[in-house]
Amino acid sequence: MNDWKLPWEGGCRCGQVRLKVTAPPMVTVACHCNGCQRMSGSAFSLSILLPSDGFQVTQGDPVLGALHGPVRHFYCPHCKSWMFNRPPGMDAFVIVRATMLDDPSWFWPFIETSTREKLPWASTPAVHSFEAFPDPADYEPLMKEFAERFREGFNPRGKAPARAPGA
Repeated sequence: MNDWKLPWEGGCRCGQVRLKVTAPPMVTVACHCNGCQRMSGSAFSLSILLPSDGFQVTQGDPVLGALHGPVRHFYCPHCKSWMFNRPPGMDAFVIVRATMLDDPSWFWPFIETSTREKLPWASTPAVHSFEAFPDPADYEPLMKEFAERFREGFNPRGKAPARAPGA
């Protein structure tokens, strides 16, 4: 994708934990599940699915938090910002909260999940909606479509073509 201006940097609210993204996103997501609503303090969480080898913590030591269930949620130990997830059985991927990037202004969710739990007034410009989480087999075509649409400059907000930070 020639529009991604990498690397991107980001961090928690207090700045004690910093991160770097060196690979383009595979897909972007708004999750409406009750857990994400509660952990984000909002109607949904905004996330970027990245390959693990395109993500690194460059400062600080995030700690495991949240439910301590199969998904590992990582937080800043000082300000408690929810920074990223490591999904079970998917060590090749990391899910980063889009708002942890220093410049998240380019972000929009390509898919939205758990819409059966969404608040009645919540809406996103997502291209695809799922009542729960997509079937694992659905991710490959979704990621391919995401890459193609961004390569073409698609922007659901109807403004100038989407550009990544620094473009």
